[in-house]
Amino acid sequence: MDDRPIGVFDSGFGGLTVARALIDLLPDEDLVYVADTGRYPYGPRALDEVCGYARQITSMLIEQHGVKMVVVACNTASAAALDLLRFEFDCPLVGVIEPGVRAAASVTRNGHIAVIGTVGTVSSGAYQRAVASLRRPVRLSCAACPGFVEFVERGETDSEQVHVLAERLLAPLREAAVDTLLLGCTHYPFLARTIGDVMGREVVLVSSADETAFEVRAILDETGLGRRSAGKGVHRWVSSGDTEVFRALGRRLFGPEIDEVEAWTPAT
Repeated sequence: MDDRPIGVFDSGFGGLTVARALIDLLPDEDLVYVADTGRYPYGPRALDEVCGYARQITSMLIEQHGVKMVVVACNTASAAALDLLRFEFDCPLVGVIEPGVRAAASVTRNGHIAVIGTVGTVSSGAYQRAVASLRRPVRLSCAACPGFVEFVERGETDSEQVHVLAERLLAPLREAAVDTLLLGCTHYPFLARTIGDVMGREVVLVSSADETAFEVRAILDETGLGRRSAGKGVHRWVSSGDTEVFRALGRRLFGPEIDEVEAWTPAT
């Protein structure tokens, strides 16, 4: 048993969907969440650059916060860096891509699923490789959705502008007659109502957040790293950007659990 916290990081607010799933599923576990809001969004950046950020944050979580596991709660960072992080760091590392793909493949009825994500995530080919590794008769369509993350980071999750953007970006997937849509960015569940309205009731939306939390629990059980102490876990929030902005919008998106936010300045 291990009372060290679980580390979670994202470019900003999207990973809060994963943090919520972890807290709900594993209420006893301590958690440290790092929002790299000083350098978001990751999606338009070169994958090598995102990989460098992910290495830096993972190192900080291990060295400064003593975490026992790191959850890369960002699809772009998972695509860019997860394999390298697993090679370089001697602790369990969990991404959000494989759990989401498994969940989507398990619920599709016609075998045609779609994934939406940032430009970086879609162009990386990570989802295409993950679907191929299933060795199941599943067809995948992909669509990049530039602009979605920025709407969430501004707290505009149900505006008319984001609805218009969703109609334009998701039109090819509606025409492709997919029956399952994987939200391939942890920001996108905050836009689920808009996305669902555009895609229609017959399309099932899948978020990787819950599946990622289940994978974390399974690893804790298999490795014996679950928390020894009983009681509600302690949750810490860290931001590389404006801490008050993160606190205000974080409380709006996540809830009152986000109280004090610690500042972290990455080395340049």
